[in-house]
Amino acid sequence: MLYINNFIERKKIMHKIGTNVTLINHPLLQHKLSLMRDKKTRSVIFRALMKEAGMILGVEATKGLKSFQKNIATPLEEMSASFLKQPEPAVVSILRAGNGLLEGLLQIMPHAAVGFLGMSRDHDTLKPIDYYQNLPADMSDRSVIIVDPMLATAGSGIEATRLVKLAGATSITFVCLLAAPEGIKAFNAVHSDVNLVTGSIDRELNEKGYILPGLGDAGDRIYGT
Repeated sequence: MLYINNFIERKKIMHKIGTNVTLINHPLLQHKLSLMRDKKTRSVIFRALMKEAGMILGVEATKGLKSFQKNIATPLEEMSASFLKQPEPAVVSILRAGNGLLEGLLQIMPHAAVGFLGMSRDHDTLKPIDYYQNLPADMSDRSVIIVDPMLATAGSGIEATRLVKLAGATSITFVCLLAAPEGIKAFNAVHSDVNLVTGSIDRELNEKGYILPGLGDAGDRIYGT
């Protein structure tokens, strides 16, 4: 009965936030997330957990990758096997915190192309400030995954997705560990055509634009700053 009630509650939540949002309620991911939320968790452990969370999130985010069949020979017989279509997907990290999830995705997709978008947040206006851009040249032919641990006000996520679209990408998934309802609403108001994968939808934002209950500043906790 508990599972049914949780399932019904999740369906209600998903109906409110949009059909393009995937909430991953996997026990392993939730365990790692709980450890990361704990303020006593040291940076070296936090960083390792973020990488592991990136692997779990990455498996869900890549479910729609296209494949093709090719005949191969196992040690016992020939068979038709499935391989990813070329070119390989691209993973775009929103610096600096996105690199924590990036490492996890590269564990499961070591040949993926990698791009970086440098953004900081103006603490007065909460708007993103672009300071660096380096994206793969052939974005139009790739499935693109944008990674950032937090979707709070969604300012950085919205801007990053705009830049990725401007570079030619049409198949885009945004991956975050935590999201605020306000951030999802703002993101979908601009990019409802983009799939959004998250490990948790937290309660709300505070007056400074931080997710509650959240886990603090992901970048600071990853790098101990």
